[in-house]
Order: sequence, then C-alpha cells, then structure tokens
Amino acid sequence: MLSKTDYRYKMIKIFVPIMLSNLISQIQMVIDRIFLGRMDILYMSAVGNATAPMWTTMSFIFSLSLGASILISQSVGEEDLEKAKNYAASLIKFHNVLPFLLFLFWMILSPTVFKLMGVSENVMPLCVTYTRLYAPCFLIIGLGASYSIVFQTSNYTMPLVAYGIIRSVLNIFLDYVLIFGKWGFPRMEIAGAALGTTIAEYAGALYLVYVVITKKKKFFTSPGIKRIIKSKIGLYLKSLKLGVNSAMEDLLWNVGNLCIIRILNTIDERAAGIYSMVFTIEILIVVIIGSIGNATLTVSGEATGAKDLALYRKVVKTAVKWSFLVAAFALIFISIFPRLTLSLLTQDKEIIEMSVIYIILVAVNLFGKSGNIVVGSGIRGYGDTKWMLITQALGTFGIITLSSLFVFVFKLGILGVFCAVLCDEAIRAVINFIRFLRIKF
Repeated sequence: MLSKTDYRYKMIKIFVPIMLSNLISQIQMVIDRIFLGRMDILYMSAVGNATAPMWTTMSFIFSLSLGASILISQSVGEEDLEKAKNYAASLIKFHNVLPFLLFLFWMILSPTVFKLMGVSENVMPLCVTYTRLYAPCFLIIGLGASYSIVFQTSNYTMPLVAYGIIRSVLNIFLDYVLIFGKWGFPRMEIAGAALGTTIAEYAGALYLVYVVITKKKKFFTSPGIKRIIKSKIGLYLKSLKLGVNSAMEDLLWNVGNLCIIRILNTIDERAAGIYSMVFTIEILIVVIIGSIGNATLTVSGEATGAKDLALYRKVVKTAVKWSFLVAAFALIFISIFPRLTLSLLTQDKEIIEMSVIYIILVAVNLFGKSGNIVVGSGIRGYGDTKWMLITQALGTFGIITLSSLFVFVFKLGILGVFCAVLCDEAIRAVINFIRFLRIKF
C-alpha cells in the first residue's frame, strides 16, 4: 500500500523518465521544425496545419486509455493485482480498432479536412504530403497507448528514456538526410520530415516490444499473452466509460485549437506558422508539466483506491507546487531571452520581432495550464472525468468566442488569439482547483 512518506519518491520515479522521454522527443520535434522553418515559413504553416488535426485524433486514442489507467491504479491501491491485470489485458486486446480506422481516414480524406480548415492553395499540397507519409504511425499507437499505461501503473517508466533517445536521435539523423538530401539521398524537404518521423516511431516501438518481452517481471500490472487472448470486451467497455470523457475533453481542446488555426488562416498564411512556432517552444515546457500530471493521475488514483483523502490531497498539492516552479523558471528565462528563444526556429527578423509579445504571453499562460493539467489529473485520478469534460466544453466555447471577438470585432489580429488562450486557461484553472478542494471520499 502507498504510504504517506514515499508518495513523493513514487511520483518522481514515475514522472522523471516520462519527462526525459517526452523532452527528448520534443527537442527532436523542435529540431525538425528548425530545419523546415529556416527553409521557408510556409513549411511551418504546413506542419502546423497538418499536425494539429492529426494530433487531435492521436490524442483521442491516448485519452481513451486513461479510463483503464484510473481503474488499474485504483486496483493497485486496493491491492488487487489480478483485477489490475485484467483491465490491462482488455485494453491491450481491444484498443487497436479505432487507430486502424483513423489511418484509413487520414490517407483518404486529409485533403477534405484541410479544405475545411481554410488552408491556402500554396500550403495545401504540403499538408497532404506530410499527412500521408505520417499516417502509418496510427497503426502502432493503440499498442503504444496501452503499454504506456502498463509502464506508468507499474511505476517503471525508465525504459521510456531509452525509447525517447532511440526514436529522437534516429529522427534527427533521418531529417537531416532526407530533408536536405545528404549522402546521396534525394532532397525531400517536408516529405523527408514526415518520412523520417514515421521510420523513427516504428524503431522506437520495436524497442518497447523488446523491453516488454525481456523485462516482464518489472511490469506488475502487465498481463501475459494468455490473459490478453482470453480477456473480455466488458472490462474494456467499463474503462471506456471513464476514458471517453477524457477523450472527449481532449478532443474538445483540440477542436478549439483547430478553430484557432482556422481563424489564424483568415489573417494571412504566415499567421498559423507564427502560432505553431511559438507553441512549439511552449510544448517543451508543457511536456514537463504533463509528466508531473501523469504521475499525479497514477498516485492519486492509488490514494483513491486506498480511500486515503489526506494522502490524495498531498499528492495533488505537491504536484501543483512542482509545476508552478517549472512555469516560473520558464517565464523568467523567456522574458529575459525572447529573441534568442525565437531565433531557434526562424531567422526572419521581422517574424521574431512580431512574436516577442506572443512568446511572453505563452510563458505567462503556463501557470493556468499547469493548474489545469495537474489538478485535472488529480480529479481524474479520483474518478471524476465528467467534470473535466464539462469545464473543457465551456472552455472550448469560450476560446472560440473570445478569439473571434478579438480578431474579427476588435481587430487585434494574432494578439487577440493569444489573449483568448490566456483567459481560457486561467479561468478553468480556478474552477478546477475549487472542484478539487471539494472532493471527499
């Protein structure tokens, strides 16, 4: 059973490897965008337009698995490992159907999606090329999401660091070779970026398969092959009842983001590129905060299973303090070196000067985002995924309304979009914290 003295150690044990893995991956993504952004800002617009809707559907798959994560963690807190393994087995067996359908969707219907997003004729073919070469990644994300839950709920996330290194180093190497046409390879530019990412993702997946096979004793929530084969869909459907709320919450957040990009595309074809560039920097910080949120979900779920309210609150409040420290450091650094930070992604001095205020606003926004990610993870660990769905629904409506008002009525342009994002995160953070304080077992 989780004790009051070791919860911090357990949280660190879970989130640090996840953080390192995600940071490595995001650094690779930043390098990917550095290569493209320095060639042409339209490539940044293409990547921003292409990845936003694809990541929306990918995030939906990962968020659907959160229901199983909650139930497995609560089972561990109850000291019922057989129940935990049964939930994991059903997830691994049945969490692959939707990803396959999404693979077909993006291969066939991506041009239609980009037309609806208002992508310009110059950027459209770049988006379609990137999407179709990246779409095969959907074929492995079902298993990836399932085993990520197994790693996390077994409190053994260290292999994720090596996983991040393998796929990221390979991706950077392939990006350099394929984007610029080095060592006899053709110069593929944006197509090379997508192909390099896909190859690297499959290489990382093969490594995780190797880890699961060779270190199976480390994963105490991992089911055997026989248990997976015999697992019933009923347990999977039970986890979906919790997971679908988180998935719809994530979907609504991404829909809001897609609407923002749609609004930005009405300003000019560089606007989405600027937005994508600035939020690429933010994501580097958010992956740290998100990793703290992963640990919060698991450990607060165990505290909930053990019916220990005092421990539950300590877990969430500790995680909030950690995430605010991360946000404060990021704000200080970005406020001192905004142009240096932006110059990593573009050498266009006009774009850099335009974006200074935006990147500072995004750094301020990290405090609200921290509250939503970490406190939201604690509320989900308690088992209340409906609350987070409701607040996100209100937030999505609010951010679309505010963005439209600031851009089309007050004519604030890109600045209006960033102001709307700041308001949304801050208001929801306060509301979610009040909900957390009212939780009782």
